[in-house]
Amino acid sequence: MKIKASEDLGLIIRKKRKEDGLTLHDAASICGVSHVFLSALENGKESVRLNKVLQVAACLGIEIHANFRGWGTKDSEI
Repeated sequence: MKIKASEDLGLIIRKKRKEDGLTLHDAASICGVSHVFLSALENGKESVRLNKVLQVAACLGIEIHANFRGWGTKDSEI
C-alpha cells in the first residue's frame, strides 16, 4: 500500500493491530508508547514523532520501504 498521507499510515497501523487481536491499550503497552499517542497515530495526526512511529511499526511487524522516483528524463529541460 502506498502511503501518501499520515492517515494512510494510521490505517495500516490500526489494521495490523486489529489483525493481531490487540486493543489500543495492549498495543501501546507492548510498543512502549502511550495509548494517547497510538490513538493519534492511528487517526492520522500529522505531528506525531517519527522515531515513535517507526518504533510502533517495528513492534507490530510492519516494514516500511522507500522507493525513489525520478524528477523527469535526462533530456528534460528546466
